[in-house]
Amino acid sequence: SRATVDNRLDKLRSLNGRFFENYSGQPARSYSAAYDHAVRLMHSQAASAFNLDEEPEAVRTAYGNNRFGQGCLLARRLVERRVPFVEVTLGGIDQQILGWDTHAENFDRVKQLSEVLDNGWGTLMEELQQRGLLEDTLIVWMGEFGRTPKINPQSGRDHWEKSWTTVLAGGGIRTGQVVGRTSDDGMTVEDRPVTIPDLLSTVCHGLGLDPLKANISNVGRPIQIVDPTAQPIKEIIG
Repeated sequence: SRATVDNRLDKLRSLNGRFFENYSGQPARSYSAAYDHAVRLMHSQAASAFNLDEEPEAVRTAYGNNRFGQGCLLARRLVERRVPFVEVTLGGIDQQILGWDTHAENFDRVKQLSEVLDNGWGTLMEELQQRGLLEDTLIVWMGEFGRTPKINPQSGRDHWEKSWTTVLAGGGIRTGQVVGRTSDDGMTVEDRPVTIPDLLSTVCHGLGLDPLKANISNVGRPIQIVDPTAQPIKEIIG
């Protein structure tokens, strides 16, 4: 409840007061800024997004009665409230330790994961489009690594960095196409390779950010958003 939240915030303010009496400098100021931002979020309209009981049961079921599906529903509600960045992770199925790192039993595990992924991800894009939000929202569906084209003795697929796939949607992206092609055995990229900096540059363009901008750290060091030599994927930039 709001009363419980306010009570806990009062206690945290008291702890913070004692903390700042003993510590100062940039680390303390950074913590204070993060804390203030969190408090503003808790008291903003975005906080109401977490009450999924406001949604019709049919909508909740369409997303999937699991943590990932309900996370996608929460993502839609946060986007509606103009929260600028939302991440939904499918690292397993509810309480099971069942991630995409499929060194064994790859086919069964990927099938189970995909059955959860498809409902949540598909319904999210459908609802964003129906509500007129997809063109202003860039969806990036990706993992951190590829998987070997060859199957190991445990019926699994191991780490593979040479060729893997990312999906972009919304945000003015020209969708419905595939950029790049691997060899028939999936071992190498034979046509139109895309580097990580190129992908990040494309994401910046989809978000309306200047990929060449450099932010200045607290010690005056420029931090480049993307490698200056990166080129956005021209085939999909709207």
